[in-house]
Amino acid sequence: MRIALLCGTQRGVRVLKKLKELAPSDEILVFSFGEKPWEPLFLATLMQEHGVRSRYMLPLMDFDLLLAVNWRFIIPPEIYNRARLGAFVFHDSLLPAYRGFSPTVWAMINGEEFTGATLFKMSENVDEGNIVSQRMVQIGPQETVAEVMEKVTEAYLNILETNLPDMLSGVVSSLPQVGEASYCCRRLPSDNRINWNDSSQNIFNLVRAVTAPYPGAWTTVNGRKLTIWAATFPSTSPFYAGRLAGRVVSIWNDGVIVMTGDGLLFLTRVQFEGEPEANAADVLKSLSLTLGT
Repeated sequence: MRIALLCGTQRGVRVLKKLKELAPSDEILVFSFGEKPWEPLFLATLMQEHGVRSRYMLPLMDFDLLLAVNWRFIIPPEIYNRARLGAFVFHDSLLPAYRGFSPTVWAMINGEEFTGATLFKMSENVDEGNIVSQRMVQIGPQETVAEVMEKVTEAYLNILETNLPDMLSGVVSSLPQVGEASYCCRRLPSDNRINWNDSSQNIFNLVRAVTAPYPGAWTTVNGRKLTIWAATFPSTSPFYAGRLAGRVVSIWNDGVIVMTGDGLLFLTRVQFEGEPEANAADVLKSLSLTLGT
């Protein structure tokens, strides 16, 4: 049996390892693509440990089963229809919600309380195929994207283990997607710039949604780029009649409090470009500083 796995990111590596464990006697053809400069490295891992083929080689190969994990390119019908046992995609949302790019990040930015994992049949249009299996994944109110991604990855692995026997037999049950669809656009590092006039909750959601392994939410201080890696809410939030969004208003041993559009936010870990990550209190040492300048 020949299984073609189209994968990206470390999650793709995890699924590949699980697939080799579940189908040790089958041949697995791995296809991937180069990461962008701001993305976590994964291609080198694939090349060193498992061997990888360029996505451009896909039309030249024959395979029985086609699987796609964190894949960001359209696969035309003339390719996926060649998979005699079917072609399937893993996606980190409860489809039809959050079709498209970076669904977990967008769900966290939007303050959702859950996301999910979906296995569906590959189709001509993006993320529209019939659903084979789904798992709901809770998003904790303080969780970072790395923590949520780990839970989604575990859901992927569970779905793979549960459904691979049916996929290899060529007998897979599926149902059309039901409900109103929503879509996500591709995110760029410039989209992670903090607007200090926004609410504390929205800024907090952005910080935790794009922190490591992503490039991080960022701002400027006197023209220098500052990445905010971690933040939380202060234990007390006095009312300020005189408000300047982005102004440092209090400095503590373990961080600094900054004014937002509707309240305060406690910054704990920050990093000036070209310098090491540090305690915010060791970097933002003046009540005269205004972030976003």
